[in-house]
Amino acid sequence: MNRYLPDVYSKNVLSINYDKLKKKKIKCLIFDLDNTLVPIHTEKIVPKIKALITKLKKDFLVIIVSNSPKKRVNTISEVLQIDAYPNALKPLTRTLRKIKKKYNLTSQDIAMIGDQFITDMNYGYKGKLLKVFVDTISNEDLKITSLNRFFEKKIMHKYQKDNLFKKGEYYDER
Repeated sequence: MNRYLPDVYSKNVLSINYDKLKKKKIKCLIFDLDNTLVPIHTEKIVPKIKALITKLKKDFLVIIVSNSPKKRVNTISEVLQIDAYPNALKPLTRTLRKIKKKYNLTSQDIAMIGDQFITDMNYGYKGKLLKVFVDTISNEDLKITSLNRFFEKKIMHKYQKDNLFKKGEYYDER
């Protein structure tokens, strides 16, 4: 069950210690899109997120991997001027294999950053990536995500009971 346990837990993408990731030799940051970078009900990027991505591109390869449709994902990736992989079917790792091959990366080179245990942390686990969990930036979810959140709460409860994870208690390393 530790497949969902994050290696790093931050309040949001703005509070992640990217210097520590760089020191761990991370070369590529894979971001989830919905409720990680933007709320699900908008395609508008807030200036702080755009500035963060611009800054990160100086030190990392930055990519969006999302289960959302192509039009939505590509609209946002064009604004951010980064590569994106829509309809990724996370936690399946087919897209990850494409990314590794295209950019000549290993699992140790990549961090997965997202707001869901079932899709994002499981994707990181299956791909043997560093897993960075962030709190969701909106309470609004798609119906399928609501089902994932139901199971996520059960997993979090188990982790809390076992003193492995507690919502709101952030950490840079596990």
